[in-house]
Amino acid sequence: MHINLKLWFVSLCLCLASQSALAFTQAEQETFDNEPPIVKDLLERASTLVDDENDAEGAWKAANLYCEASRYGSAEGIYRLGMLYAFGRGVPANRDYAANLFGIASAHGHYEAQKMLETIEIKTTDTPACVLEAVAPEHAPAHQYGDFKGSPGIDAYVAKLPKNKRWVVDLVDTIADWYKVDSKLVLSIITVESNFKVAAKSNKNANGLMQIIPATAERFNVKNAYNASQNIKGGVAYLRWLLSYFRGNVTLTVAAYNAGEGAVDRYKGVPPYKETRAYVKKVLGLYQSKRHEFDASITAASPALKKVSSK
Repeated sequence: MHINLKLWFVSLCLCLASQSALAFTQAEQETFDNEPPIVKDLLERASTLVDDENDAEGAWKAANLYCEASRYGSAEGIYRLGMLYAFGRGVPANRDYAANLFGIASAHGHYEAQKMLETIEIKTTDTPACVLEAVAPEHAPAHQYGDFKGSPGIDAYVAKLPKNKRWVVDLVDTIADWYKVDSKLVLSIITVESNFKVAAKSNKNANGLMQIIPATAERFNVKNAYNASQNIKGGVAYLRWLLSYFRGNVTLTVAAYNAGEGAVDRYKGVPPYKETRAYVKKVLGLYQSKRHEFDASITAASPALKKVSSK
């Protein structure tokens, strides 16, 4: 496998500025601190832009900064640019670009890039032009959000989202497709969990768009629950597991997402918690489907299914 390593060109400063609504995690700050000052500045500014709900161009501006960091040889910049291309944030979704960028970052020892290569396969050596020379990356195409079909509840809600939240829909579509989970189910859960607020935090220490708790974050390798891509990736991975465990039973899957699969197993169905029952009603009211495809090879079936099927 040939990996293009022509990345070391010096470029002009883009002179973009932004103020962060979220503090960096300790892990992020340590990563940034290990970079040369000029690269550290680029990464910090880009990180504040990516999830800025008040800047519709934030992800594209961040892509510019990650391109520049990449030209300085930053594995972190290359990896983060790959994530934008992988999920179509700010720039057009391009798995070939993403895979090649992950391959390059991985060759420099970047752990998260190595993990991404377990999901996305390198097929070409295509590299974004902005990594090789000081040009701006292309913009992601504009999308229309008023013509959804399939799940009237969630579609009607998403169609009315303000522009500064609509990028989440594209991100969900991409990640859900990777994991073979219906994006409508994911969007329904996000609606109920956080109402599309990246910085959402509950009094039970559930964080981000899909309200990931620390135990779930550790289980599904979410380092920063306030990073939209990581949060959705972890939440969707958990949903895929739950759908396998409950063999496509959406009601039990949604109940377990709220209360944990242990509680569903213990009560042999939706737990009698007022919060969980209200949660299931809200999500199913949006998703409007009680069956979902599943991969039985992921995990053994829940023992609760025997009780449910006998009712």
